[in-house]
Amino acid sequence: MSIMKSKVWYVTGASQGLGLALVKKLLAKGYRVAATSRKAAEMEKAVDADKDSFLALPVNLLDESSVQQSIADTVAHFGSIDVVVNNAGYGMAGALEELTDAEARANFDVNVFGSLNVIRKALPYLRKQRSGHIFNIASVGGFTGGFPGFGIYCATKFAVHGFTESLAHEIKEFGLFATVVFPGYFRTNFLTSSSLSTPKNEMPEYTAVRAVQSTHTDQYNGQQAGDPDKAADVLIRTAEMQQPPIHLFLGADAYQFSAAKIDLVQKDMEALKEWAAATNI
Repeated sequence: MSIMKSKVWYVTGASQGLGLALVKKLLAKGYRVAATSRKAAEMEKAVDADKDSFLALPVNLLDESSVQQSIADTVAHFGSIDVVVNNAGYGMAGALEELTDAEARANFDVNVFGSLNVIRKALPYLRKQRSGHIFNIASVGGFTGGFPGFGIYCATKFAVHGFTESLAHEIKEFGLFATVVFPGYFRTNFLTSSSLSTPKNEMPEYTAVRAVQSTHTDQYNGQQAGDPDKAADVLIRTAEMQQPPIHLFLGADAYQFSAAKIDLVQKDMEALKEWAAATNI
């Protein structure tokens, strides 16, 4: 077995979508994989692999002891943990005014604090061995927030974007890497009711938000251009790089959305540069 393929991957949210595609691709390429889900039994049914290469773990990402146990089990089973993929999360649609405090916080709990729990519990192992790579799956909505009705979801992914950039610099001295991933629209079940939450109290005034929401669930769903298997290939190739990037955009649409955001920021900066840059004492 090659040095790279002897490494152990730990993937959260692995029972469906990009997570499941990545797990299957890794196993097919000969990697060893620990995969987490709230329902490990369903994941075991979806993945045909022996225990020497695959470990299905039931994990509650909001419970630090559950996360810690899963990582300890991974190390006990395979002998190490090398590549961590924080993929678990869900979408949240709805205008900021519509969403309750509880709805917003729940999205942050899973998309942000669940990943932070994994990072905190994995880093002691990675630092000790002075090697490892953490992928945090954000969204193109974590780079540009120009999606009406997805403000809270974008906010969670902007948070993932921000802490990954800081993390990359914090762990560099230990020989570790961190990459934030910005997928565009991929053909998974992300836009179905199992992965996309909507406000309990929708407000009729927000017609534009309803239109965007409907477009996503009724037109985009099942028609996304992105292939999750090809995305998984890119993640694996990135992990094999000697100097992987901090930012990874997935999908031609991710590049288009992000380029438009960069252009907008540059225009906004130039528009008031004379005033804004001349504010020193």
